[in-house]
Amino acid sequence: MGVNGIPRAARGYIGCALLGAGACTLPALRPGAAVPWGTVALLAALYALCELPARCRLIGRALGGSVPMGTGSFFPVLLAAALLLPPAAAALTAVPGSLLARVEEAPAAPRRAWRAAATTLAVWAAALTAGALGGPTALGRGPDAPDLPYALLPAGAAALAFCLVLTALDGGIRATAGGLPLRAAWRGLLGRALAPHTVHGLAGLMMAVLWRSTYGPIAALFVLLPMYISCWVFAQYHRERAAHQATIRALVQAVDIKDRYTRGHSERVGHASVLIARELGMAEDRLDVVRFAGILHDVGKLGVPTRVLRKDGPLTPEERRVIELHPEYGHEMVRGIGFLGEARAAILHHHERMDGSGYPYGLRGDQIPEFARVVAVADAFDAMTSTRSYSRARPVPTALAELQRCASTQFDPRMVAALAHALDRHGWQPAVTADEALPGPAGAHVPPPREVDPKPADGPTGPAEDAAPPACTDVPLTARPKERA
Repeated sequence: MGVNGIPRAARGYIGCALLGAGACTLPALRPGAAVPWGTVALLAALYALCELPARCRLIGRALGGSVPMGTGSFFPVLLAAALLLPPAAAALTAVPGSLLARVEEAPAAPRRAWRAAATTLAVWAAALTAGALGGPTALGRGPDAPDLPYALLPAGAAALAFCLVLTALDGGIRATAGGLPLRAAWRGLLGRALAPHTVHGLAGLMMAVLWRSTYGPIAALFVLLPMYISCWVFAQYHRERAAHQATIRALVQAVDIKDRYTRGHSERVGHASVLIARELGMAEDRLDVVRFAGILHDVGKLGVPTRVLRKDGPLTPEERRVIELHPEYGHEMVRGIGFLGEARAAILHHHERMDGSGYPYGLRGDQIPEFARVVAVADAFDAMTSTRSYSRARPVPTALAELQRCASTQFDPRMVAALAHALDRHGWQPAVTADEALPGPAGAHVPPPREVDPKPADGPTGPAEDAAPPACTDVPLTARPKERA
């Protein structure tokens, strides 16, 4: 996509930002301006050098393919410039690095121009704020000690001004280029940016103090080094997390392709599992794992023959035993994926029942892993509240009543109560998971719920692909309607 693909309002907005940035830097370029060009050149080169590894593939591969990416990792350099230099000169230090910053999406040239203009304006505002509060004087010079703690005031104010200008400009580009409503365009930007920019401001203050001290600019680089390392570690974390997410998505897509009657079911079970876990007060680091458990609970279907999953008639006892092997298949598939942690036990045991009549090992009560008890409730709840081509969805209150009726026999009562409380707060949107939307009025062509067979069954209920019973009604396996031509 070229420049013509950018909305006219966004092009005008970028143009105004470029004009504003040019006006801010112009005083430093006038003949006779008292600009410390040596300091400007050093800081601009340092900022550009820090941004270069993310742009250069060769350097990126040399560093293991994970480097701090994009503008923002090295704002301490710019905030140090705002404390050391006049506003127009400080603004110039942002230009080379911003133009070199890595751009992930096309068109690259307008995005770089926009980022350079926005960063230049933010640095100019930060330097203007610091100068108004006496920042350059508070830093001291040579043998003169810095005026601490007063120097924290201009440094903090400069970081705040930098943050406010940058987030205001970013919200504007989201509104003009993305078509977002004005209120939505700025929502959350300041909250996410304030803490990182405060840390960058403190690092910038330390750089500026050392730069002005008798130790000189070389000493200031030692402040930047730990910042760079922390950014590299952060980039490594995000790279690993992206790989985890890609692994999960690939497995879920494979299940959805093979068993299209429950498409979207895994994601909703993951969401419901997180609702339950959060209500139980689980730590944040466990929430991701329980979500993985919910999403991957049926990954073992990949080991079940497709003819069994899509069978139109009732299952034979042998086919039923094959279906009941899917938790073990799933556990074997994910055994070597270390980041899943407790999720692996949930995949293996999410069909166990509190009374010990479940499978594959007949565990009872607290013998069943906690995550497995969470996923069991989430799985059954979504199965009951989802409309599919072979059954009508039950209303949420009806599904909750059924779960509560089966608490202590099939489900952990704590998990059922946690789900009920979470739904009171957040609600739930039932879904259609069949191959196509149901025609006509909602539910018009969906068969009514099947009658409950008074004779209990010891296995799963519903069609062949639902190895999990919706609840403890023990409806026997029945034939699925023929697929539409």
